[in-house]
Amino acid sequence: MGCWYAIKVYYNRVQPLIAECKESGMEFFAPTDIIGSLLFVRCEESEVLHLAAASDVKMWVYRTSDGSRPAAIPDREMEVFRFVVTAGRDGLELLGDDRPEYHEGDRVVVTGGPFKGAEGHIKRIKRDRRLIVTIKGVVAVATAYIHPSLLRRVSEAEDSGAQRD
Repeated sequence: MGCWYAIKVYYNRVQPLIAECKESGMEFFAPTDIIGSLLFVRCEESEVLHLAAASDVKMWVYRTSDGSRPAAIPDREMEVFRFVVTAGRDGLELLGDDRPEYHEGDRVVVTGGPFKGAEGHIKRIKRDRRLIVTIKGVVAVATAYIHPSLLRRVSEAEDSGAQRD
């Protein structure tokens, strides 16, 4: 089954890389409407390394903080990111690379509306409270305004199960 890995693709060459993934039977997610240079693949570590080495497409695989190996993305983190990116195209804003300030503020879960079940941090952007959803070390996106009545603060006990090392 493998893990999820993030790949930065250069020169708008995501489509040829998607074709390579399809050909090899690799599961992938390409949020090209929002992030044209990012592709996520689900595979074994050796497969993502082989893809990067063998492909004609110029790319960079996101790596662990020490740079020793590709950084695996937890399933739950990827699930929430995919859900938010596909459910909230209207008002969704790419914030770019994941940065520490996107992890400040209350950790919440959305209890209703189109983002029901999504988890992230609340941050005020352009006077609105918005849900920030990140893939650690890769990317952050902000949803449109979510009314406070649709948010529930996540306790540290609940949150500790979702965090990765």
